[in-house]
Amino acid sequence: QVQLVESGGGLVQPGGSLRLSCAASGSIFSINTMNWYRQAPGKQRELVADITSGGSTNYADSVKGRFTISRDNAKNTVYLQMNSLKPEDTAVYYCKALVTTTMNTRFMRNYWGQGTQVTVSS
Repeated sequence: QVQLVESGGGLVQPGGSLRLSCAASGSIFSINTMNWYRQAPGKQRELVADITSGGSTNYADSVKGRFTISRDNAKNTVYLQMNSLKPEDTAVYYCKALVTTTMNTRFMRNYWGQGTQVTVSS
């Protein structure tokens, strides 16, 4: 039905930058909120940032001022620009999208990507 594919992860030194992308495809009628989460080894998955279809954003305190979430509605894609990266940002990053599909426009459901690894280390 709907697939989310993340890209852009990798290994970066402390203080460096990465840009993550998450493209949604499939039977999409519309996408409401899109989110980025992360999960570090041995820790619970946590919300990093989210953005509504209208462009309103919200950030975890730990990334405010360093990360920027944005989206291209025409491409069904959400981005996460990560600057001034720290070792504690190391995690698998997942995107999530609240989607209305063309098969049933009365309901919305969340879809998740498979995750992309971000490692911050010297």
